[in-house]
Amino acid sequence: MVARAYTVAFEGVDAKLVEVQCAVSAGLPSFSIVGLPDKAVSEARDRVRAALSAMALALPSRRITINLSPADMPKEGSHFDLPIAMALLAALDVIPTDDVEQTVALGEMSLDGSLVPVIGALPAAMAASQADRALLCPKACGAEAAWVGDTQVLAAGSLADVVRHYTGQSPLAPADPGEVRVDPTARDLRDVKGQERAKRALEIAAAGRHHLLMTGPPGSGKSMMAARMPGILPPMTPAEALETSMIHSLAGLLNEGGISRTRPFREPHHTASMAAIVGGGRGAKPGEISLAHNGVLFMDEFPEFPRTVLETLRQPIETGEVVVARANAHMRYPCKFLLVAAANPCKCGQMTDPALACSRAPNCGADYLGRISGPLMDRFDLRIEVPPVAYTDLDLPDSGDTSAQVAGRVATARAVQTARFEGTPELRCNADAEGQMLEEIATPDAEGRDLLQRAAEKFRLTARGYHRVLRVARTIADLDGSEQVRRPHVAEAASFRLMTGS
Repeated sequence: MVARAYTVAFEGVDAKLVEVQCAVSAGLPSFSIVGLPDKAVSEARDRVRAALSAMALALPSRRITINLSPADMPKEGSHFDLPIAMALLAALDVIPTDDVEQTVALGEMSLDGSLVPVIGALPAAMAASQADRALLCPKACGAEAAWVGDTQVLAAGSLADVVRHYTGQSPLAPADPGEVRVDPTARDLRDVKGQERAKRALEIAAAGRHHLLMTGPPGSGKSMMAARMPGILPPMTPAEALETSMIHSLAGLLNEGGISRTRPFREPHHTASMAAIVGGGRGAKPGEISLAHNGVLFMDEFPEFPRTVLETLRQPIETGEVVVARANAHMRYPCKFLLVAAANPCKCGQMTDPALACSRAPNCGADYLGRISGPLMDRFDLRIEVPPVAYTDLDLPDSGDTSAQVAGRVATARAVQTARFEGTPELRCNADAEGQMLEEIATPDAEGRDLLQRAAEKFRLTARGYHRVLRVARTIADLDGSEQVRRPHVAEAASFRLMTGS
């Protein structure tokens, strides 16, 4: 007799259903696992054996074979422990086979039979829902998986709890979803002294999800303003929160099953490797650009990142997804993020101050910012120079709008875009519009078109640069409450792009 249980194998954010088959047959006593298991899966036999022994269940002196189907799909991770144990218990007639086959299970087991939390409970619950099965997981993962409301989620503390549930001794209660976390921020945009033009650029970037590059000397407030970006972004929609949480679940970043509607803010150090930024490593895990999906990726000291890392950003910025290609698998992760980059004008950072600039100016600036290639620079919708703040200005009272006021305007502009792109789920912000859609929503009036054409000729805008100016102009018009893109909107959009070249 062959008993079956079900679990999942992860391919990017997708969870693929895996059938765990167990056969107990005549032959020399053995316990083997086949079906392309990795080291962690192969070691499951020892954990399962010890867990059953802790429950006073002895394995028969027969040949036990576990097959993970489909056999040509690599199986990685310790979450195969629980489904292997369930298939084995069903083959030994300890628990009913039919009930086991109606469940997708995942969980790591300790030697005493207790269940250890694993990553990926949320994508696994999605897969269980699509397969019209219940999900069984460790108790610590129940609150996370229960966010998928159209499937039953059972959370057990140990293998003994699982046995008692399936034998009717003590049924498990369905798990409740964790609380939605609200991440308050004490960083207010009003704390930034001066820099009104930079604040305006932040508002436009947040309203349309436009990529922003800030250049300026050390201490001018670039990092301070970038850190306040989450405070002016609108909360994620339920669909966006679930989408982002699935990625964070695979990375093991969901605490106590709580899903946050605050947009992620990732700020990797400039020494980060390509695998850390783009994704990869063991198991091709998501990188920083995917962890920043639907949020902000802040890259301080932008030119200091390795050239290979910077160049790999070009395609994800355009497509909104990244494919981590390996010899035996291709993992696809979404990565629609708002890139905020900060850079000094040169290596010493004082090129704009004649009293402090080094003897190599202006060549030092060209060499330093030259680390950012032209094609990558072309992908920044907004480029601003952040001047130094005089120490006398630091004693001035707070001025300008608070983060809450700016967030209100951004939310209004985002609501206009949501209504505009209704029916096209792949388009969420003005930054996503292209082709015919861009022409329909962002074609300026006659005066604006004339100004844009003259700017394109004078500053030799690329086709990409031309379209990015149109997208920014559309966002500025949305902030202005205007249905038509007009000359002032085009002028402001072009001014932000032409500060540091076309």
